[in-house]
Amino acid sequence: MILPEFKAFPRTGRVLGVDWGAKRTGVAISDETRNFFFAREPIVASKLGASIAKQIADLATAEKVVGIVFGLPLYADGKESETTKLVRACATETCTYIDLPVAFIEENLTSFSAQESMGKVRISDIKQKLDSESARLILENAIALLNRLN
Repeated sequence: MILPEFKAFPRTGRVLGVDWGAKRTGVAISDETRNFFFAREPIVASKLGASIAKQIADLATAEKVVGIVFGLPLYADGKESETTKLVRACATETCTYIDLPVAFIEENLTSFSAQESMGKVRISDIKQKLDSESARLILENAIALLNRLN
């Protein structure tokens, strides 16, 4: 179920962070205490395989998470873009596969911050790991927000 606000998000348990992409979707998982965040291998879109939403739901089930946070790309003025609509559609589809609370958090500049946190790495590593590193930052930001709401 898509939550209308972050206040209703579960306060304990593992959480899945998602940085949606048309070709590659970054994912990250928190531990039970929500003190540690782990980037996972990105989900790669496939013409023959399960949809990205189905793969997100399967990962959420396998990792026993209590909720999912999608990074929401917005313009600097807060308006939604076409990509924002695609992220919302993916989240809605994910809810058809799994009954977990889903929330959104603004993700502006997470890719830039993720690349900064990766330091000096090969271009091929950036392409392979940037999306999930962005998902890790989205997850960290979401947990920090939840902690402030308590």
